[in-house]
Amino acid sequence: MKHPVPAARAAVASALLALMLPLAASAQNIATVNGKPVPKARVEQLLQQAARAGQQVTPEMQGQARDQVVLREIFVQEANKRGIAATPDFAAQMELARQSILIRELFEDYRKKNPISDADAKVEYDKFKAQSSGTEYRARHILVEKEEEAKALIAQIKGGASFEDLAKKNSKDPGSGANGGDLDFAKAESYVPEFSGALTKLKKGEMTEAAVKSQFGWHIIRLDDTREAQFPGFDDVKGQIKQRLEQAKMQQYQEDLRTKAKTDYKFGAK
Repeated sequence: MKHPVPAARAAVASALLALMLPLAASAQNIATVNGKPVPKARVEQLLQQAARAGQQVTPEMQGQARDQVVLREIFVQEANKRGIAATPDFAAQMELARQSILIRELFEDYRKKNPISDADAKVEYDKFKAQSSGTEYRARHILVEKEEEAKALIAQIKGGASFEDLAKKNSKDPGSGANGGDLDFAKAESYVPEFSGALTKLKKGEMTEAAVKSQFGWHIIRLDDTREAQFPGFDDVKGQIKQRLEQAKMQQYQEDLRTKAKTDYKFGAK
């Protein structure tokens, strides 16, 4: 059997290539709408945007993305048929959309090139931990409006009445009153000065001999317990710290760009 001459071989190859090209093009498209191919890349872009926004890309979402891409092509073709793309309003909206996309990509590029390291987060963690160290106090209190009421309650407690029961019945602090006056563990600085001053002078189990006056009324205070301030482990809060530092860095970047720009515009002017 004779082999095809070179010219014949070329003709066969061309014919095969012609047959394969539509198949290759078809593999890159998900559909055709009125004779126009809809590229698969549009689906991938939609899914990438969803993943960027923190959404989990599921098989169901992939199907929805395909539907959406084909529907968009149908609607866009109709809009073009009606001449909407040539209107001034469309051009203005396109410019705003272009700016929004550019700005988003600018900030994303900055974020990628200026990541927050674990070391950065640890420095911030250690700073907060140092500020939060110290003693926490577990106190109970009964808050009333008048000093006479407080004196009468103190007398009842000294006579054997339950501090917790009296707090539930008489305290005008609804949050702690319902729990027998319990304020849970907190640092002394979290209370008003009059309250914290009296609290830190008490020993475990002690109650103030006299009511303590503050802007809220008259307090009868009892100290139930103390402990060293609790603070979560670094790994438990690392993600939150990184996010906060990233936001702060991004705000600073935006402010730097605004400051360096040469403009006669006065920001915040009315």
